[in-house]
Amino acid sequence: MIYTVTFNPAIDYVVRADNILMGGTNRTVSEDIFFGGKGINVSQVLAQLDVKSVALGFAAGFTGKAIEDGLNDEGIETDFVHIKDGFSRINVKLKSDRETEINGQGPNIDAAALAQLFEKLERLTEGDTLVLAGSVPASMPKDIYEQIMARLDGRGIRFVVDAAGELLTNVLKYNPFLIKPNHQELGEIFKTLVTSKDKAVLYAAKLREMGARNVLVSMAGEGSVLVDENGEVYTCGVCTGKVRNSVGAGDSMVAGFLAGYDKGSEYALRLGTACGGATAFSDGLAKREDIDRLIQELE
Repeated sequence: MIYTVTFNPAIDYVVRADNILMGGTNRTVSEDIFFGGKGINVSQVLAQLDVKSVALGFAAGFTGKAIEDGLNDEGIETDFVHIKDGFSRINVKLKSDRETEINGQGPNIDAAALAQLFEKLERLTEGDTLVLAGSVPASMPKDIYEQIMARLDGRGIRFVVDAAGELLTNVLKYNPFLIKPNHQELGEIFKTLVTSKDKAVLYAAKLREMGARNVLVSMAGEGSVLVDENGEVYTCGVCTGKVRNSVGAGDSMVAGFLAGYDKGSEYALRLGTACGGATAFSDGLAKREDIDRLIQELE
């Protein structure tokens, strides 16, 4: 089973308007509500690919219930820790001639709530996959990724980590099954600019030497690169389409890679790329029909 962890789930309220006048009354052209958070995004795209997962994390208040109910309606199993005080965050995304985001803080996650999450993670067994994605809320220990992986280390669990900076490099000693930095994050780790696939391969290989088994690098318009656990290098171009959305494309790539991995590294890379493209070309996350169309373009 695949388990995803989202420490700070959100409802994304997307508002589109012709013009937004600060300090005045504005009328929307259209509105959408999406359930967000990097781990949740992975679960949602896995569901489009008919791959089951369990979404873990923290939920609070009426917004937390809405997130749980919405995911359950999509056929995604949830097992959130329920926080008594506060509410899960609402992110307001204003889209007009310019894009503006107002992101909520979310509830305070105390030691008791964190202990409940650890109890749930104890259920994972050999062969399960655990996806840890995104930043860590201010109320949680900064080394929470390390704590989780240290506790579950040696049990045959496949760790997937999608994070930046030290949050990523500090867990390489636990030999994560997959890490997915983008080219900017890869460059920041090694204090350089990664502007070509050759450089991406070079530094992805270094991360593999540091402990990661599979290193997947997304490079926006330059495509993507994979250095797999056998040291083999694979590259993939980009899908064609008009970019409408930048949120969740990387998470979609992770979901596609996991869904396709049993068919080999090359196919996993292509499916991940197709999933990322399908999200980028949509208002929300990737849908199955778009994924199927785009993966044919990459063959």
